[in-house]
Amino acid sequence: MSLLKSESMVVSSPIGNLRITSEEDFLAKVEFVTDKESNSGNKILQETAEQLRQYFAGSRQTFDLPVKLNGTPFQEAVWAALLEIPFGSTCTYKDIADKIDNPKAVRAIGQANKANKLPIIIPCHRVIGKNRTLTGYAGKQVDKKEVLLQVEKIIL
Repeated sequence: MSLLKSESMVVSSPIGNLRITSEEDFLAKVEFVTDKESNSGNKILQETAEQLRQYFAGSRQTFDLPVKLNGTPFQEAVWAALLEIPFGSTCTYKDIADKIDNPKAVRAIGQANKANKLPIIIPCHRVIGKNRTLTGYAGKQVDKKEVLLQVEKIIL
């Protein structure tokens, strides 16, 4: 059994510091942390950090990064649907359930969003409650979701 080569670095953002982690030549994880900023010579981490800076500066609307997804087929279907939500737009959990042809899976959509290891990159922040309210993000961090929606100029 071979071990994957994993590296990480911490970048600052308007929603706090983010630890970005690569596995081999793929972005594998984005986490909210309180750690201090750090750097890495890793090409994928450098590119991720640059694209995140561009996103928060308002000059990037989509990410162009090789990502590594580790989820169930259901989770990966949800994440693929999230990637189809255009920048500056929102949809509901029900919309995603309908999109993946599983209309009764609304609660499961929320759990798949929670399991998303690539927040911001896979835009689970664009999913809102049916009454246009902000609901769960990264646990109970809806303040981060609100900032991300403001970056995209989404007004609820």
